[in-house]
Amino acid sequence: MSEKNREGKRTARERLAEERAKQKTADKRRRVLIVGASVVCVLGLAAVIGVIAANSGKDKASGPVVVPSGANGQDSLAVPVGKEGAKSTLVVWEDFRCPACKAFEAAYRPTIHELTGSGKLKVEYHLATIIDGNMGGTGSRNAANAAACAQDAGKFPAYHDVLYENQPEETSDDYAENGKLLELAKKVDGLDTPAFRACVEKGTHNTWVDKSAAAFRNGGFSGTPTVLLDGKNIYQDRTMTPAKLKQQVEAAAKG
Repeated sequence: MSEKNREGKRTARERLAEERAKQKTADKRRRVLIVGASVVCVLGLAAVIGVIAANSGKDKASGPVVVPSGANGQDSLAVPVGKEGAKSTLVVWEDFRCPACKAFEAAYRPTIHELTGSGKLKVEYHLATIIDGNMGGTGSRNAANAAACAQDAGKFPAYHDVLYENQPEETSDDYAENGKLLELAKKVDGLDTPAFRACVEKGTHNTWVDKSAAAFRNGGFSGTPTVLLDGKNIYQDRTMTPAKLKQQVEAAAKG
């Protein structure tokens, strides 16, 4: 083999090695970002237990529990996305004000959409309001109510994504303003209707949201997001990546 050919093969190997190293570094950064954001939420929750307790009755909704259309599971607190017959179920507890939840969504959303779209995964979203307790305000609850109103209109997945894409700073309670939530609804085709506006402005599902938040507090969870794949907490798995999630779901789909 000529020296030139040897050099060419070595260069190709080096390029391949560099690409693999870059991908490994990117995956590690993504995991660190998600885990790091989660730690912030968990520490915030632990540090303000007294605040949560003090605020537990504050701004609480009253009136009957109005369940969003199609919600199911225990006490009808889960908003389902995907085909009922999917072999894998992802249970996600989220707070629309939680930065760790936004980090999770940014990293995993494309994979989750792909798997729900192909019928291999069903997601059950549960809505929590821990940042309202941590930071004060009602943005977590109001955003959750608006998302439930979007579920009534058959637009939950799209509006859910819009809320995370436009999430304000954790210390800002922008989502407490119905005007902001209605403005964001315009980003979802067909959602900005009189029925949706009335649902948001009246807080139609506020009591349901409070019930969901109570279920989160009583569930023994350490923070948001809490992500369970077929009952196993995958968010605590430091080796988990979107690719690994896809691999596990596809393996289950094959049986």
